[in-house]
Amino acid sequence: MKLYDTDLTSRLLLGTAQYPSPSVLLDAIKASATQVITVSLRREMPQGSAGGFYRLLQEANCHILPNTAGCHSASEAITTAKMARDLFETDWIKLEVIGQSDMLAPDVFELVEAAKILAKDGFKVFPYTTDDLSVGERLLDAGCDVLMPWGAPIGSGQGLRNPDRLRAMRAHFPNTPLIVDAGIGRPSDAIQAMELGMDAVLLNTAVAKAGNPVEMARAMSMAVRAGRMGYLADPMERRDMAVPSTPVFGLAELS
Repeated sequence: MKLYDTDLTSRLLLGTAQYPSPSVLLDAIKASATQVITVSLRREMPQGSAGGFYRLLQEANCHILPNTAGCHSASEAITTAKMARDLFETDWIKLEVIGQSDMLAPDVFELVEAAKILAKDGFKVFPYTTDDLSVGERLLDAGCDVLMPWGAPIGSGQGLRNPDRLRAMRAHFPNTPLIVDAGIGRPSDAIQAMELGMDAVLLNTAVAKAGNPVEMARAMSMAVRAGRMGYLADPMERRDMAVPSTPVFGLAELS
């Protein structure tokens, strides 16, 4: 998988929030085999410094994808992205602009505006968006090379609420990397996303809040790989009726 100018072998991106301890976080990252970890600048800098946490993440030896979680306007997100670039020394940014607090739904109008400005400023933008095709087109026009449609509201663990829309996105954007972001709760959800042809899955809460985060990270890694293999294997179509798997040719006829 290639995201912007970076080749990756893992198709699982992992968030770093809400883990019970730093050691569990590092163990989960290792078990997941991820190569990309996300970190929220605003959530990790309540006192104005994320230096200690950044040093911890460096131990994981992964690409860091800062995000603009907690931003509710394009201007907030742009300012946060620039701070993240200075702190983490990367031009990658996961762009989140929240418009509806109860569902943590993206504000697609502010999102497109922020994406346009950040892309012009040299950022490689990973936009957290809806599964709307027209919004996806506008984000690509704004300079994004990746789309990150939600599967369900952030942290809900509901799985894919509208797989048909994701399937439509895959068909409409055949050459654009699509990463399901938000809503994944179980390994079976990750498998479903990958079997739909998504290029990767980004998740956080499903691992961080599991009873055993390390084992769940390992399970998610296996699920993403299995789902991808299933997609490439071209699964059989669903049928309305039973079809015998045992050949009937050559069977004896008894009268």
